[in-house]
Amino acid sequence: MAVSRLKRVSVRQVWKNEEKDFMPWLAKNIEILGETLGMPLSVVEKETDVGESFEADILAESKDGIPVVIENQFGKTDHDHLGKLVTYSTNLEAKIGIWICENPPTRTCGSN
Repeated sequence: MAVSRLKRVSVRQVWKNEEKDFMPWLAKNIEILGETLGMPLSVVEKETDVGESFEADILAESKDGIPVVIENQFGKTDHDHLGKLVTYSTNLEAKIGIWICENPPTRTCGSN
């Protein structure tokens, strides 16, 4: 049996495009995210219409049927994607929002 080390790599080395490469992979492999979070998930719909030409990346649900919105973001995080996650979660009546981002914020609110 071979044992190797985990190595951090850029998401763009694996998935060139968030929408065309990563999101379909995540939807197909949603159980990996569920295992990581300790919350089994199943995909309800990809690119779910939220109205006014907006689409949530993935609408999923927990084992108990609780709606979950998943928003993906490559690059540096921004308030636009956080706002989308809140808006999508509200409009789709999701109880859980998951923001998967390449470069999460490193400062907490109120930090100088």
